[in-house]
Amino acid sequence: MSFRGALNRAVISGTMMVGLLGLAAPLPCRAQPADQLPPELEGVGITEHMDEQVPLDLEFVDENGRTVRLGDYFDGHRPVILTLNYYRCPMLCTLQLNGLIDGLREMGWTPGEQFEIVTVSIDPTETPSLAKAKKQSYMNEYGRPSAAAGWHFLTGKQKEITALAEKVGFGYRWNPDRKEWMHAAALYICTPEGKLSRYLYGVLYEGNTLRLSLVEASAGRVGSSLDKIILYCYQYDASEGRYGLAALNVMRVGGGLTLLVLGTSLVPFWVREARRRRRASTSHQS
Repeated sequence: MSFRGALNRAVISGTMMVGLLGLAAPLPCRAQPADQLPPELEGVGITEHMDEQVPLDLEFVDENGRTVRLGDYFDGHRPVILTLNYYRCPMLCTLQLNGLIDGLREMGWTPGEQFEIVTVSIDPTETPSLAKAKKQSYMNEYGRPSAAAGWHFLTGKQKEITALAEKVGFGYRWNPDRKEWMHAAALYICTPEGKLSRYLYGVLYEGNTLRLSLVEASAGRVGSSLDKIILYCYQYDASEGRYGLAALNVMRVGGGLTLLVLGTSLVPFWVREARRRRRASTSHQS
């Protein structure tokens, strides 16, 4: 297993004890039986709701204080990366968004061009001014000013936050003793129409995984022809959190390429043979 996959698994399984730093409690395990979880983590985790529709009519407030609908960021052409965080999170949200930025740098694409990113605060007490400050901080870290048009930081009321969290399967709860939200980490890759296409867990995201996830979510509407061929040859491996070679598809592509090469090499022969026969036929008629 790769280091990136191992670390992501550690975050998901709860073996990453950030509580040692006095910043947060151990993280939940989405596959761990509920009776093994500490009482304060009951109901915390992620349940996949693949192919379900994100509620696009929910209203939030963006970093500039404008009331927006979630559907404003789904244009029917570009896929969307959705994240649920909160801006005063002492550690995990920062790790996740920093990991996202690292993956974006590896990928090369820029938010606002091939795709959109929407980050929604799960804390109803957080304000647009806090969202704006957080966005500016991440834009500075990212180093691509044009990305500001495609990465949106939203705040909202509890009703809308709860509705969105329930729809995507994001279980979280408030810890009154620590005064922190207990939650897990995942990216939600959505289709341009707002359906959940892929869940990427943890705090580290390979650029290739992000790219292929977006190509997959867009049904090929973003990315090059090569991206589509690569996606056909690779399938998502949930245990590794990345795309791995699909042997059968590789064999199919290899067989197709072999036929193409053979066909290309035989065409000149067929052309020469056809010419020879025409000449022979002409000579015979003469």
